[in-house]
Parts: sequence; C-alpha cells; structure tokens
Amino acid sequence: QVQLVESGGGLVQAGDSLRLSCAASGRTGGRYVVGWFRQAPGKEREFVAWISWTGAMKDYADSVKGRFTISRDSAKTTVYLQMNNLKTEDTAVYYCAADGSATALVSGRAVAYWGQGTQVTVSS
Repeated sequence: QVQLVESGGGLVQAGDSLRLSCAASGRTGGRYVVGWFRQAPGKEREFVAWISWTGAMKDYADSVKGRFTISRDSAKTTVYLQMNNLKTEDTAVYYCAADGSATALVSGRAVAYWGQGTQVTVSS
C-alpha cells in the first residue's frame, strides 16, 4: 500500500502562486507515475499533470500549460505542483494520484492510489 498526502492548498487571489505537495509513504519502492487531478464543484474530476518515475517525462492539461509545473524530489517520495498566475477557474479540490501505468493514471480510471485532496480557492 502507498499512502498519499497532499498539502499546500489555500485561499489566494487571482495572479498569485501556490505550491502543492504530495508526500508518499508506505511501499514507495515501486516505480510509480504520479499525477495531479482536480475537481471543481459540480464538475467531473479532470487531469491536471503527470510526471514519470525518473521525472524525465511530464505532461499537462492544456488549461494549465505554461502556468503549472510538476516536479518530484530526488528521493522520489514527494511530488510538487507549482501553480503560477492562478485564475478563478483553477478553484477546485486538487488530488494526487499514483499508479504503475501512465496510461491508467492519465485516464483517471482504476488508479491504484489517491490522496485525500487539498482545497485551492482563487478569488478575483
């Protein structure tokens, strides 16, 4: 089992920045792909970004490209999501997820592990 705990959410104004963290514990020896998803009120959960085990491969949703950056530490136990130039439409609960398959992770279906989520609220 792998436990994922998100942190770093909060209330900010449009144009501000936040950095979310996803800390993994438990059986972290696997070569997991890690991603971020978000879910706004009344909307379906959507993919935001993912990063490969080595960190060499990354991808982003079009809505956040150029503003968000995903990274992971050298110990590969923490993944970060740097969010710059936040917009009101970025308001959502942000979830960290991990899986051995990038395909499964990006689809958001049958993902092995999910965190509990952290709220990000962007005011105008």
